[in-house]
Amino acid sequence: MAEQAFGVDIGGSGIKGAPVDLDRGELTTERHRIPTPKTGPTDVLETVEAIVDHFGWDGPIGVAVPGVVLRGVVRSAVNLEGDWTDLHASERLQDHLGQPVAVINDADAAGIAEARYGAGQDVEGLVLVLTFGTGIGSALINDGMLVPNTEFGHLYIHGEETEQYAAARLVEEEGMELEKWARRANEVIEHFDYIFSPELIIFGGGISSEFASFRRHLTVSTPIVPAELRNGAGIVGAAMASRTGDQ
Repeated sequence: MAEQAFGVDIGGSGIKGAPVDLDRGELTTERHRIPTPKTGPTDVLETVEAIVDHFGWDGPIGVAVPGVVLRGVVRSAVNLEGDWTDLHASERLQDHLGQPVAVINDADAAGIAEARYGAGQDVEGLVLVLTFGTGIGSALINDGMLVPNTEFGHLYIHGEETEQYAAARLVEEEGMELEKWARRANEVIEHFDYIFSPELIIFGGGISSEFASFRRHLTVSTPIVPAELRNGAGIVGAAMASRTGDQ
């Protein structure tokens, strides 16, 4: 029987979860999604519990959070409402669910999933994973090992944070033309490429489904490919963290 765990991915607009087949890196059923509450961490964690309860899940659980996470404690989560600083999310969830819970940075979750099951499989050296959504998430994978909590979306370009300059929400929520956004995204990618010199760049986030339509605007010389797990990457990586302790 395949090894399974449960993954939850907390995003700025939605919280998604599903059981995951860890042998194949695939969701075993359709994910369940609930809009992210705008009322603070207590309601967000209660929504996580509701998603777990929806499946009647009993077993290891991993939760991906858009912020810095150290040993289950959320140090920051700027794209979520309310005060998340120093919130012991894994402890809070374990108390309510009565099951072990691992908490991991959301882009790190996507990164480890892509490295094991997706576009980064068998790639030697440094792989940079970027997720374009409400913000810009980042993960660095070196020879299969995660460098956690990089949060490159908070580096600056043209005097503002890169995620304020080129997050996918500018297209998806604020009506920016795709071509204009893609040129901005390219500037950000070239900036990161210059600093880190990766062997491969993986372009993730929901907007990666349109990768073919804006690929021509990405002029970085380093090989760049779309994420293969798409919106499932965070769920799969969170489930992985519940088994491996990647947090």
